Amino acid sequence: MKIVVTVVGEDRVGIIAMVSGILAENQININNINQNIVDGFFNMVMIADMAAARISLKDLQKILRERGEAIGLDIKVQHEDIFRIMHRI
Repeated sequence: MKIVVTVVGEDRVGIIAMVSGILAENQININNINQNIVDGFFNMVMIADMAAARISLKDLQKILRERGEAIGLDIKVQHEDIFRIMHRI
């Protein structure tokens, strides 16, 4: 199963390291990363594969949401199909 991880918030050191570390700890492979910083705001979209994951999607969502909130970031994790439906024009 592929997932989409989105991260938005004020830029700071270690955002990518924190998110990718949590994914790596849970055997989730990152397929693609797109990130940018505009006027001090960080925005990132990751596509990752949970085929070998040691965690459920629900638990991953909770961990990333809580870790993000602790440092002022909005982190969302969605199944790829849900993301595509929500962003279809």
